[in-house]
Amino acid sequence: MKPFVVAIDGPAASGKGTIARNLARHFDWPYLDTGLVYRAVAKNLVKKQLDHNPRNAVREAKNLSIEDLQQEGLRTPEISQIASVVASIPEVRKTLIEFQRNFARKGEGAILDGRDIGTVICPDADIKFFVTASQEVRANRRYQELMGQGEKITYQEVFDTLVERDLRDSTRKNAPLVQSGEAILIDTSDLNVKQSTELVIAKVELGIRDT
Repeated sequence: MKPFVVAIDGPAASGKGTIARNLARHFDWPYLDTGLVYRAVAKNLVKKQLDHNPRNAVREAKNLSIEDLQQEGLRTPEISQIASVVASIPEVRKTLIEFQRNFARKGEGAILDGRDIGTVICPDADIKFFVTASQEVRANRRYQELMGQGEKITYQEVFDTLVERDLRDSTRKNAPLVQSGEAILIDTSDLNVKQSTELVIAKVELGIRDT
């Protein structure tokens, strides 16, 4: 039987990852945070003190392992910035896309979150969501997360980084961050985690019944 694939896209700190993880637990389906794929490449570049040019990035992408996705420090501002640059390199994207697609082909169901799941990775996903929130809300979420990790950073620095990343992600030539025409919009600006998760679960359950 064909897996029921859930595609969840959205900008940084929109809450899509939390929703996706909760969804995976609820349905007992495998979950892939596709952003970690690019972050792991970025982290390996930094660890090896390599410039994040296309040649180095492509080599690290080809050598990436599942274990690399378990590294600590994948969500720091530095790695976030480099990951966004790495993700804009066509050959890197080409190298990693098949890995993500293979993940979606296995099991009873699969949940993937990222920035181009519904438009590029799994355009035929059974149900698609676009999760977002205001830039102020998203910056505050990321700031609180980093402060909780002991990072020394100001809210303004986090906000400026987020705005810059939003612009890069939405205007890049290859697979820019856009809402798929079939995607259900979920604005989490005024919703807590429980409310957001319950809303998405209800829509997925309805989608399963309709298949």
